[in-house]
Amino acid sequence: MEVLEEEEVEQTAEDVNSLSIDDLEDTDTDLPVDEVSVPSDVPEFDWSSIDTSQLPSSYKTNSQKEKELLHLADHFLQQYTHLCPDRKPLFVHPVNECGVEKFVSTTLRPTLLPYPELYYWSGCASFVSDYLIMEPLKCPITPPSSLYSPTTILKYQRGNCFDFAVLLCSLLIGAGYDAYCVHGYGTQEMCSLDQTQELCPLLRKPQEVPKEMNPNKYRIKYPLEPQSKFELQQKAKKEEETEPAQKEEREEEVEVEKPKRDPLHGLRVHAWVLVLSGKRKVPETFFINPFTGNSHSTTDECFLGIESIWNHRNYWVNMQDCRKGCKDLSFDLSDAVSWEVMFAESNKPSQLVTELPKGDMDDMVSDPNNALEEEEGDMSFEMPLSWVARIRVSCREFENPYSQGRKVILYNKSKLEKWAPYANGNGLVERLTVYADLHRTEEVEVREWFKHRADLLYMREVNKQTQLTTDYFRPGHPLLLKAHSYTSLEPETGHTMEFYHTARVDDLWKRVENAAEMTEYFVGRADRLHTRHIEFGERDKKMGMAGTRTDANPRPIVQIKECFHRNPEKPADEDVEERIFMVIDDVIQLKYHLEVHDTIASKVVFSRVIGRERREEEIFLSRENSVKYQPWSSEKHKNVLHLYELLWELRDEQKELKQQVRDSEAEV
Repeated sequence: MEVLEEEEVEQTAEDVNSLSIDDLEDTDTDLPVDEVSVPSDVPEFDWSSIDTSQLPSSYKTNSQKEKELLHLADHFLQQYTHLCPDRKPLFVHPVNECGVEKFVSTTLRPTLLPYPELYYWSGCASFVSDYLIMEPLKCPITPPSSLYSPTTILKYQRGNCFDFAVLLCSLLIGAGYDAYCVHGYGTQEMCSLDQTQELCPLLRKPQEVPKEMNPNKYRIKYPLEPQSKFELQQKAKKEEETEPAQKEEREEEVEVEKPKRDPLHGLRVHAWVLVLSGKRKVPETFFINPFTGNSHSTTDECFLGIESIWNHRNYWVNMQDCRKGCKDLSFDLSDAVSWEVMFAESNKPSQLVTELPKGDMDDMVSDPNNALEEEEGDMSFEMPLSWVARIRVSCREFENPYSQGRKVILYNKSKLEKWAPYANGNGLVERLTVYADLHRTEEVEVREWFKHRADLLYMREVNKQTQLTTDYFRPGHPLLLKAHSYTSLEPETGHTMEFYHTARVDDLWKRVENAAEMTEYFVGRADRLHTRHIEFGERDKKMGMAGTRTDANPRPIVQIKECFHRNPEKPADEDVEERIFMVIDDVIQLKYHLEVHDTIASKVVFSRVIGRERREEEIFLSRENSVKYQPWSSEKHKNVLHLYELLWELRDEQKELKQQVRDSEAEV
């Protein structure tokens, strides 16, 4: 297989070949700190200083089965290098932490950990990417010379892309997925964990489903809104004048955002995980980048080629052309033309037959029957069990995956910070900061996520330009609060609250309050009330200057307005649509719904008699203080007794409404 090399890479091939390993290391590690998601405060780790004395004997020696496996693998590599001399060396049996050669398939240790999140690929990928610290390869264009066990990698919480992939693949196979480790090539951004050119996944908008057009050709076609030709000409003229300046600005932005040309494009070695469709109801084959935990399509341009893949049972070499990356690759591992398997499964033919060298044929010739049995055994070689000890992750380690206390990921114009639960006193576990510029100096928006809070707050959004803060709560809040928007926590400074209305007795859905008014919205009430609007007056300044509390000096209620939905069980002229209580002026207005054929709504107005002193328990009704206009009602609704009883009911309801308004103020 020829690794993907574009025209610009072909021009610099001689330069790449002339570079030494030290030069390549310098080229890879001289990237700016902001462009690589490796914490700058993390010191370099010396792997030669780790203690291997307490490791099991399987780490330090090879069993007879493992020695036979390595012998067969070496024979396969000899045939491979003979038939494919232009191919890069395969990653087959690197040394482990004890300096012992181990076949890569036996380094996988399928494990199902006792945590519900790790039963799904997304949970496994997130855990590995969060728990481990990324270390770049010593030489970016060659695989590592060693591959440590997943238990050692978990102990020291760090590793390169191959360590990440082996641990993730072990968890996925243990969870029942058809997963494979991949040795291939990737872009510089993927290999160095540089996500500064990518949009944060939390900011990606879901794809909109296109609406199907009505195929009815007889539908009415409404005329377009008329536009002035002169205005269009003037608008086009202004655009022509401002276009050069805007074009220059766009070009400058593109130059800043455009990544630098990578001289090692197509040569950078990377390891990731392949998940085939079928098992665990996976509908489509996909890749997982173990550094980020994100899934990718097999046609993603970040993956530039594949050398080989392996799982805990076998090893496959890719025989397909990768000049166009992984777009056109077939992942049918039973296809002997596309994938060369190291240990033939069943009796399928193989281009590279794994057999013993000629020097060992003398012993087999003496006993033909025994030779035939051994040959069949070679064709269906059984992989030895993994030499790695059982993978264990304690509950404390699983709940606190960040070795440095937190994890910081830099994206395009944004920064994502993660903490373990209970690491912060306020329950903060994640914070996303959105910036206006590429250098991340001017904050635009901040989103925070919380866990395990007594008030059930789980998310907060802060607009840094307007200073508007919105808190989101889970069901179960004492006031059944769902969302709360504010600029200040002081009362009467502007608050918008949303509630879980189905759990509230009053079916309140939303409340908007400021210094002068308050509006409440209801959903699904039996009395069909949907809106209540309250207007307040100014407080008594003398009492305010005395230093009294807000509740001791309440705002005077000027007016209460309520709106109702139509009740089809009542006649329209008896079904109130709107009622207004002018508390200070002592006026009550009623407006009724309209029938389909009506044009003028029925109204009733009760006002205070001029010159008469008002008494609390007295109702004075006369033609002077009552106006009733019901043009469509019958005669029985036009008598004074009906108005008198209605006024009594409205007086009682006004008292109840005033108390409800005070309760709403106290709740705010």
